[in-house]
Amino acid sequence: MLALPLSDRVAIVTGASRGIGRAIAAQLASRGAHVVATARGDHAREAAEAIVSAGGHAEAAALDVTEPEGVEALVADVMKRHGRIDILVSNAGIARDQLLMRMKRTDWDAVLDTNLTAAFSCAQAVLRPMLRQRHGRIITVTSVVGQMGNPGQTNYAASKAGLIGFTRALAREVASRNITVNAVAPGLIDTEMTQAISDEARAAMAAQIPLGRPGTPDDVAAAVCFLASDEASYITGHVLAVNGGMYM
Repeated sequence: MLALPLSDRVAIVTGASRGIGRAIAAQLASRGAHVVATARGDHAREAAEAIVSAGGHAEAAALDVTEPEGVEALVADVMKRHGRIDILVSNAGIARDQLLMRMKRTDWDAVLDTNLTAAFSCAQAVLRPMLRQRHGRIITVTSVVGQMGNPGQTNYAASKAGLIGFTRALAREVASRNITVNAVAPGLIDTEMTQAISDEARAAMAAQIPLGRPGTPDDVAAAVCFLASDEASYITGHVLAVNGGMYM
């Protein structure tokens, strides 16, 4: 029996309780990875249990990505129990939309802290074991909004554009140690977050998609799994668009 492509790999996925993060966790596990599915409180428990029920390997961990001490403690615990960390997927994100003239500073700070600064904290924490292993895959989940902008989302767009710059700079820093750093940029994906958008706004966005439909969380997860695999070993500093042609 052939080994699964990610067998013996340990993956941490942030924001794994629902939507894109949950699909990423499930697909990594289906390819053989042991997945540490994280979210606040016990919100990732169902995602981990579903993976185990399907025959995969997963565990849930409580994590607030905006608390660096918690991130460091999680990574230390995973290293203590599993001895390695091969894949980090920084997926946790929030949106607090408002026109800039009306945007509260607290909403700006919350989005930047969760979407961008947390990716820094998580990557910094996993880099030490990855450097010792001389192998690793760091994947950030950015957005088409970080590439093309969107009214009412200056905070979200800034955080996601920042992730692209972060990804490319870090890729240059760690490439010599066989660690790749890439980003996936989803477009309009059918999740709870996008379902909160008004029908009018969703229709306007869908009209910009040449493939004529929103994407699914599994579309994004497949792209993440590719970048996490050995097949993508010569790809780093790349932004993989999963947007149906919405932005080219």
